[in-house]
Amino acid sequence: MATIGDFDPLNSTVPATKIELTVSCRNLLDMDTFSKSDPEVIDNTLNPDFVRKFVLDFFFEEKQNLRFDVYNVDTRSSNISKHDFLGQMFCTLGEIIGSTGSRLERTLSGIPGKKCGNIIFTAEELSNCRDIATMQLCANKLDKKDFFGKSDPFLVFYRSNEDGTFTICHKTEVIKNTLNPVWQPFTIPVRALCNGDYDRTVKVDVYDWDRNGSHDFIGEFTTSYREFSRGQSQFNVYEVKKEKNREHLQPATLKHVTLLSFKVESEYTFVDFIRGGTQLNFTVAIDFTASNGNPSQPTSLHYMSPYQMNAYAMALKAVGEIIQDYDSDKMFPAYGFGAKLPPDGKISHVFPLNSNSENPNCVGIEGVLEAYFQSLRTVQLYGPTNFAPVINQVARCAEDVTDGSQYFVLLMITDGVISDMVQTKEAVVNAAALPMSIIIVGVGPAEFDAMEELDGDEVRVSSKGRIAERDIVQFVPFRDYIDRQGNQVLSMARLAKDVLAEIPEQLLGFMKTRDIGPQPALPTSTTTTAPLGLNNLCI
Repeated sequence: MATIGDFDPLNSTVPATKIELTVSCRNLLDMDTFSKSDPEVIDNTLNPDFVRKFVLDFFFEEKQNLRFDVYNVDTRSSNISKHDFLGQMFCTLGEIIGSTGSRLERTLSGIPGKKCGNIIFTAEELSNCRDIATMQLCANKLDKKDFFGKSDPFLVFYRSNEDGTFTICHKTEVIKNTLNPVWQPFTIPVRALCNGDYDRTVKVDVYDWDRNGSHDFIGEFTTSYREFSRGQSQFNVYEVKKEKNREHLQPATLKHVTLLSFKVESEYTFVDFIRGGTQLNFTVAIDFTASNGNPSQPTSLHYMSPYQMNAYAMALKAVGEIIQDYDSDKMFPAYGFGAKLPPDGKISHVFPLNSNSENPNCVGIEGVLEAYFQSLRTVQLYGPTNFAPVINQVARCAEDVTDGSQYFVLLMITDGVISDMVQTKEAVVNAAALPMSIIIVGVGPAEFDAMEELDGDEVRVSSKGRIAERDIVQFVPFRDYIDRQGNQVLSMARLAKDVLAEIPEQLLGFMKTRDIGPQPALPTSTTTTAPLGLNNLCI
């Protein structure tokens, strides 16, 4: 059996996740003298449930800032300044999705001395036809195309477009030297097969494979997803036609392709798990080795400038401010490694930045930054650069929670080459079997070639003959993301987007290997939606 084809719909670019926002307000300011404020053009209410939905593209790896302004519409003017301002609210899309049941309620502000009421958001992922179809087909009595053998048949699937053209969406493997092939079962996203339109024409071409690429056309047939979904039956036995008029042929000469099996399963998404209550537990580990330089000197990578953040602080803030939206308690364990600790100068490769060995948690990302700066004032930078102790520390926590309710993300920020590579590789292989991902950010001018060995994009990490069951490490050098104009905000956004992009797929990979599905979306407060029409709500 040979395999051909360069199109894999499962590895093709996946479109952005579409999120639908529902908006309500409660206890708005009463700005009208003789009636309630009009959040919609006609109705009088201070507690509107807006019918209009906002559909937004969601990217986990980006901080997507939102601003909502609420107005009372008093005239037909399109000039927003002609209407009464009722309040505003700022948040991120991640905050809404990461809230319990993806429901966020916040206070409106913007009018001094006034209570402006509350605004409520509920986020729901649009299905976008997320089903995966698995099917198997066979054929019989195909044409003999090879001079010294029979045929080497394979199938090519196309979905039809609205303009009458066809787009390739799958190729089967080649079955060598047979006129009665049975192809292996294959999976394909339903959206790739029919773009969500179950009656859209699906065309299937049958070819005889040739080594030189000039494959011989055997014939074709057309069907639809709806027909396939009937499963094995007389409706899914297809005559393979090469010409439109086949009436002159005897029945015995007809070629057929038969559907042997067909099933559809739902493809879970990252948002499904977050809505079901899965928490992202974020842990930070910072390199305190002497190669960083004296923190009191401007040349040090740990230098605490009164005017701008150092690279460690930027990396921590860039990644942490996004992940914190998916952790309900906002308590983050933070560690250092490679320093001598007071009072006896003992070297530690995993010490709490807040000096509390019983509870290493810091309150929010600002709390982590504060503990980091305090540690710089109290510990002595030393060495070596050992990663394994911190990885094992987080792995022990992840080992206790493997039911899908929590997923652990470890951010390690370092300036140099790992001193314990053998032990680190073993730690990574062990962690790959746990609900855990590791992000390594290299800061400074050092060469980080050895780090690439841990980032298993090309070759999976192995240790003592064991291969990591998942790729869980993402390594990047921060210097590749620094804005040439010195814009720190842009540098941080670029870094976060790259290092966090793989987290959703890594989480889904773990859940799939353990056959863990998302829990039902957590319950939220329900409101009655009234037909209020359209509101002047600005994002």
